[in-house]
Amino acid sequence: MAKGEDEKPRDRSKKAKAFDTRAVHAASPPDYNAGAVVAPIYQTTTFHFPAELSEARNHGEVHLYTRLRNPTTSQAAQAISELEGAETGRVFASGMGALSCAVLSLLGTGDEIVALEDLYGNTITMLRDLLPQWGIRVRWVPQGASSTVADLVSDSTRLLLMESPTNPTLRVHDVRAWAAAARKAGALLLVDNTFATPVNQNPLDLGADLVMHSATKYLSGHSDVIAGALVGRTEPMERATRWADTLGATLDPMAAFLLIRGIKTVGVRVRRQNETARILVETFSEDPRIEQVLYPGRHSAEEERLASVQMRGRGGMVSLSLRGGRSSARNFLAGLKLIHPASSLGGVESLASLPVETSHRHLTPEERHARGIDDGLVRISVGLEDPDDLADDIRQALSSL
Repeated sequence: MAKGEDEKPRDRSKKAKAFDTRAVHAASPPDYNAGAVVAPIYQTTTFHFPAELSEARNHGEVHLYTRLRNPTTSQAAQAISELEGAETGRVFASGMGALSCAVLSLLGTGDEIVALEDLYGNTITMLRDLLPQWGIRVRWVPQGASSTVADLVSDSTRLLLMESPTNPTLRVHDVRAWAAAARKAGALLLVDNTFATPVNQNPLDLGADLVMHSATKYLSGHSDVIAGALVGRTEPMERATRWADTLGATLDPMAAFLLIRGIKTVGVRVRRQNETARILVETFSEDPRIEQVLYPGRHSAEEERLASVQMRGRGGMVSLSLRGGRSSARNFLAGLKLIHPASSLGGVESLASLPVETSHRHLTPEERHARGIDDGLVRISVGLEDPDDLADDIRQALSSL
């Protein structure tokens, strides 16, 4: 039977509660897509203009121009919102595009942002170098000092920004404590959930207002898409969306299609990466050539307790602080045969990088030292290879030190 004009597409995603089922069906195509099981790519810049635009807008989402919205990008945002338990969301051309729109839409001259000191390198650069140019003050919370967050907020604080686990030291921070500090100041809490993924952690359930992802990483999962996402409560998302429409950090429909494809398998991929990372931590925790193995919960008993209640899994990231500093780290990377020496993370192939030369290269040595990033720190993103093969590769690379 032909679909009637007044009939709305059936929403199958809300009926499923298990994570993997939601991941597969959260971006299910509406029924009017010729019954296609896989949603089509709307590779178009523009759309037929409604005769009565105001009336059309009153009946739901209107597609006018892909910089504003597109059915494919909208479905990607819907899928991520579903997995994070968000009211609404938006996808962007990159994770930094998502973060920039969020921060710029929520802060203005005279406002303050309270930010965790231990953040992704380019996030630190934006806060340290760009925001002061617009009269926005940044208050830094030292790593390991989450209990002081409430003491740093003020009447001018509009936004708190954190990530947990952190990049690349994998410290665990109390999202609930940060959310309480935000409420005390009448501010919003934004959490970068890239490392944890919605498989392992849902910050909105812990009190956050907004969650961002570098969807390039685990959500897409195949090292072939650059994308970002911002999801959360409707009111701040509407503000961020208005800025996104103007700034133009728009995700291409083809990239959105690939992102949707990756999201469908994020649960099975991440749980396998969780387990492999755990095995590698146990295997190399006592290796004499390694000064320290960094992994969520290992820093202290308090972080272990926090990770056990805040996270469902510890993630697929492991950092190794090698004895011998940068020369040892470089020799280790050169000795790898299976793991790729490359930046980024979250793909099906394992990657290893040197943060002092990649993600945190724009920080001074003093800034890196304050964040626990030493010259011998190697960050490993665990892929889907066999754990024994990865362990053998790490072992033979360590033998060259």
